[in-house]
Amino acid sequence: MRVLALALMLLTGCSNGPVRVTEERVFAGNAPRGDASLRKAMIQGHNDARARAGVAPLAWNATLAADAQRYAQELARSGRFEHSREPRGATAQGENLWTGTRGAYRYEEMVGHWVDEERYYRRAPTPDFSTTGKWQDVAHYTQIIWGGTTAFGCAMASNDRDDYLVCRYAPPGNVVGRLP
Repeated sequence: MRVLALALMLLTGCSNGPVRVTEERVFAGNAPRGDASLRKAMIQGHNDARARAGVAPLAWNATLAADAQRYAQELARSGRFEHSREPRGATAQGENLWTGTRGAYRYEEMVGHWVDEERYYRRAPTPDFSTTGKWQDVAHYTQIIWGGTTAFGCAMASNDRDDYLVCRYAPPGNVVGRLP
């Protein structure tokens, strides 16, 4: 069975539209849910990727998670899938978005879709960090491993059809001309 997952990336200073990605669903049944499970999976997924990249772990930040929750609820309510307007929150924030069929994906799979972009990553300044020549193919991953980012928070909201995951990062990554 194929389930559609959408991915949207934003590079500082760019405003490209959404990119559709179809991913194989590897989980059968309804995915478990809950704030504690979400937090645990996001911390594990992000910090495992950062450890492999040789950068310090991120700290969970309740303010960033609350900002992410507000925006996830807005996306679920409106059915839109696009990055929030900047500035985000009281301080500058980066943002990763994910959406897919409601209840079809475990949290580990959601963050895993972002981390899997590592296969196209090469160490080079933004936006030249993709082996495909398209920065969009690695921008979620590079936000996750961005060395200057120290904190993050994530939240999810759903409508009748889809789940919307939002993660916010501070300081933001994917800064043009800089290395992740």
